[in-house]
Formats: sequence, structure tokens, C-alpha cells
Amino acid sequence: MKVVVVDDQTLIRKGMVSILSMHGTIEVCGEARNKQEALYLIEKEKPDLTIVDFQLESESGLDIINEARQRGLSCKFAILTHSTDPLTFQHAKSVAVDGYISKDAYPEELIYAVHVIQRGRKYYDPDIIDLLLKSQKKPQVDNNQIAQLTSKEKEVLQKIGMGLSNKQIAANLYITENTVKKHVSQVLSKLNLGDRTKAALYANYTGFVPAKHDVLI
Repeated sequence: MKVVVVDDQTLIRKGMVSILSMHGTIEVCGEARNKQEALYLIEKEKPDLTIVDFQLESESGLDIINEARQRGLSCKFAILTHSTDPLTFQHAKSVAVDGYISKDAYPEELIYAVHVIQRGRKYYDPDIIDLLLKSQKKPQVDNNQIAQLTSKEKEVLQKIGMGLSNKQIAANLYITENTVKKHVSQVLSKLNLGDRTKAALYANYTGFVPAKHDVLI
């Protein structure tokens, strides 16, 4: 798997390159300090994954992702961050990143994250998600609302909590994407949840999601 690392802090960038380069299945094909260098490398090297710091001095890592996609550059992206701010997480989710990795992660966690993304799944650092969940106002669990869900809607809620897209849910449950959209709409309506992210948080809090899985909300 070819990887590009983008971080304006030399020690962090070099450290990540060193960790990733130790594994034979991962090839670090470039490192960048800013948006200009990052876009040049992505276009030149055509990596499978680019790991981007959320904040690059005065630049945003999300701008790199958006511009790369506007240019038609095919690449998966993971955000690297210290932040446990829900707004930061929401911004990353809004551009459909493939990973959300903590700068405090252990080397083996970084490698694990890359391998999860390589398998076509999304990775969100469990410690960050745990802090985000704790920072949220705990939803009031209404058993009557949950009882309104059909068995299929409960399955869909679980998959939302695990971070699966509509396409992935459809394949997993052997139904069409259009049917998934209808189930998602019903779940949000019956549980009085405003959006998909709140549904994912709800699913994790109420125990719909298994304790251990490769994909977190």
C-alpha cells in the first residue's frame, strides 16, 4: 500500500514515516509539509492513502482533501489530529474521510488503522470516539421508541453505529441502497434523531454496536 504523509511538524512527520516504513506491506512514497507539496505528491505518486494533519499552520488538511477530489485524484484520506472537539470530527466526517487517527496513537495502532483502511473499511480512533461520546449529552433511552423499530431497522441502526455507508449496509444486509435509505429515514424519525451521526452515537451508547469491531462511527 502506497502512503503519503502530510504534517507541518517535522518530528511527527518523520516519526510516522519511520513507523510506516518498518512494515513491508506499506510503502511511504512521499512526505509533505503543506497543501502545495501534498497535492503535488498525490498527483505524482498516486498513493493509495494520504494521511493528513487536520491543521497545517494556516492551512486546513480538509482543503487538501477537497482540492484533490476536485482535481479527480483517486486516493483514500485519513485525518491526523489531537482534537477531541466534536466540531472537528463533524468536519472530517463531512468530507467522508476514511480514517480519523490520533497523534497520541501507539505505533501498532497506526499500522492497524492503515490496514483497516486498506481493507476498504473506515477507521476512527477508539479513544477519540470514547471522549466524544462522553462529551455528548447522553441520549434519553426511550424503550417505547426502540420498540417501534422493526428488526431490519435495528440491524440498520447497528450498521450505522459501526460506520458503514448505505452501500456497505445494503451489501451486508442483502437489500438495495434505496431500501437502506428508507430504513435510515425511519430510524431517525422514530428515535427523534436529527442526523446520521447522532444515530451512530445513539447506537454505540445504547449497546446496538458490538464492543469490538474494525469500524467505529
